[in-house]
Amino acid sequence: MAGCLAAGALVYTSYRVFGPNTKAFGDSKYFYVHTNSTYSNVLDGLEEQGIIRNRNSFNWVAQQLDYPNRVKAGRYKISRGMSNFDIARMLRSGKQTPVVLVINKLRTKDDFVRKISNNLEADSNVLRSLMKDQVYLRQFGLDSNTVMCAIIPNTFEFYWNTGAEAVFKKLEKEREEFWTPERKEKASKLGLSINQVSILGSIVEEESNKNDEKPLIASVYLNRYRKGMRLQADPTVKFALQDFGLKRIRENHTLFDSPYNTYRYEGFPPGPICTPSEKTLNAVLNTPETDYLYFCARADFSGYHAFAATYAEHLTNARKYQAELNKRGF
Repeated sequence: MAGCLAAGALVYTSYRVFGPNTKAFGDSKYFYVHTNSTYSNVLDGLEEQGIIRNRNSFNWVAQQLDYPNRVKAGRYKISRGMSNFDIARMLRSGKQTPVVLVINKLRTKDDFVRKISNNLEADSNVLRSLMKDQVYLRQFGLDSNTVMCAIIPNTFEFYWNTGAEAVFKKLEKEREEFWTPERKEKASKLGLSINQVSILGSIVEEESNKNDEKPLIASVYLNRYRKGMRLQADPTVKFALQDFGLKRIRENHTLFDSPYNTYRYEGFPPGPICTPSEKTLNAVLNTPETDYLYFCARADFSGYHAFAATYAEHLTNARKYQAELNKRGF
């Protein structure tokens, strides 16, 4: 009889340790342990978020593994059917699942801060402060205007509990790797700093999504810049106004006083108006020699542009496009 009881106790203990203790959910769900969380926080979270079925059995196993003294922050993937032992061992080891973060075109610093804080634990206030800290940014050759030059759209992997400064440093490291000696030499031959390439690239990025014509667009602005002409780039007006839905730039828009408004101020804006893609940056670096000074959207609404070397030719192209805009009711 005693042997049967002992065997039964062993089976019960084994099941409590290795038997499934997850509630009914899909194939998996994520459990987040915040920085500075206590074991009580973790235990409450596992129960409140519907991860575990039996709090007491998990607690017993966690105690045996000394997990209460080894809590590690992170994002953990809990699979259906995991046992108390599986869950506690994973949490104790800190073996979290990275966040795959796709950073596409962003226009403002606030856009970037939201992107990070919505996907990572990084403190948005700390990140926002870093992006304004002139002394901190100087070590990267940046300031509070050019700070967005540090971000080149790509797919990144972060641990969920990565801090604000670590996030920024990782992005800056990616930027350093992009700016190879060959690319820096191309920028120098154009007479541009790497930040100016990014700023010009941001304007080109907003002007067209046709990669094959981006070098020509870059040539227009570079020709204007070299001649001391105002760039008069419509996207800079939208950025200055913070109205990115504008379909048509009118004269009253171009009068808005902002250093980002290239209708009012000569040269490049003080910072990028979006985060240009790698393809766009390469398009700028490979700007061809042209005599183009003007361009406007083609009247066929193909998304491509008509380029011109003279203002008279440009007016002809512009009238065609404006007539089509009116015809379509814009």
